[in-house]
Amino acid sequence: MTISQYALDMADKVEAFVRETVIPYEQDTRRDHHGAPLDALVLEMKGKAREAGVLSPHILPDGGHLNQRETAAVLIRSGLSPLGPLACNTMAPDEGNMYLIGKVGSPEHKARFLKPLVDGHGRSAFLMTEPADWGGAGSDPSMLKTTCAPDGDHWVINGRKTFITGYQGAKVGIVMAKAEQGACIFLIDLPNPAITIDEIPNTIDTSMPGGHATLTIENLRIPADHMLGEAGEGFKYAQVRLGPARLSHCMRWLGCCIRAQEIATDYACRREAFSKALIDHEGVGFMLAENRILIKQAELMIDWCASVLDAGSPGTLESSMAKVSVSEALMTIADNCVQVMGGIGVTDKTVVEQIFREVRAFRIYDGPTEVHKWSLAKKIKREWREANPND
Repeated sequence: MTISQYALDMADKVEAFVRETVIPYEQDTRRDHHGAPLDALVLEMKGKAREAGVLSPHILPDGGHLNQRETAAVLIRSGLSPLGPLACNTMAPDEGNMYLIGKVGSPEHKARFLKPLVDGHGRSAFLMTEPADWGGAGSDPSMLKTTCAPDGDHWVINGRKTFITGYQGAKVGIVMAKAEQGACIFLIDLPNPAITIDEIPNTIDTSMPGGHATLTIENLRIPADHMLGEAGEGFKYAQVRLGPARLSHCMRWLGCCIRAQEIATDYACRREAFSKALIDHEGVGFMLAENRILIKQAELMIDWCASVLDAGSPGTLESSMAKVSVSEALMTIADNCVQVMGGIGVTDKTVVEQIFREVRAFRIYDGPTEVHKWSLAKKIKREWREANPND
């Protein structure tokens, strides 16, 4: 699928907004104890994005969704600042949750849960991952232990969840639980007294408001008509979200690393050592050259995977490959930028240090590199067996 002029123009508007309006907010002190932006800061930026016509830029005026190649053009630009996706309403988990509800939700679901998210009037959380010490689902969703059972015209959910990004302060929740029929997904209003926050640990990343909470769910009653789709089809619906969500992470963080490369390049061209600019020393210049190559490789990988998704494939394998390739490339880019900048690269004097931390977490979020490689190796083995049935 091609990229429309509408999407290209929107991408330019998003970039201008992030560079001119959002980047100055990086010095704003409205942060929590861990450095994550407070909702008051986010809502103020969203208000300015709404005025600029770049709020939820991946959603079309008629309520439809940009195709994935178009989404990449827009989300990469929104990622030029860690605050950009928050301001433009393209941040995880909201962007992926909007996509899922838009694809699977009923008209009633869209009116009650999707519209406030698209309009930027609330955040959301996706409640799937479970604590390791509880034996619950992490990278292996088949280990899901949170249960749901029908009770009249409601379902009752009990269990635990962990690393639930953005839960504190969220208005909409998407909960995955296991029934006799299989996995189910529900939409809920938040907060809910049946869900208790056990802890919100400090993590290496600080770009997402609401932290990454551990939760206990006790007798959470949900109206039956708040179930997404059919009972037992939860894993299938999760796949609808999974491929595009992995890829949109790649898009946003590529934008951040493009910005880090700009900052490191400016530093290396201005700073002198041993009678010449840092960039003229091969040890420094080669790192920036490597970054330029990796940025282009990441762009091409994202575009390839987006094209697969746009062709109608679920893109499970392709998004897994893209997630590994792009996250590892971005880690190298961010690390090189810190190294090029020396001492100032490890301070909060520039956003490069934060980008390095965020990208390090990205190598784990939405599936660690090793899990994706393991899954790919299993597929390679299956293909070999199919090609060699007699061996």
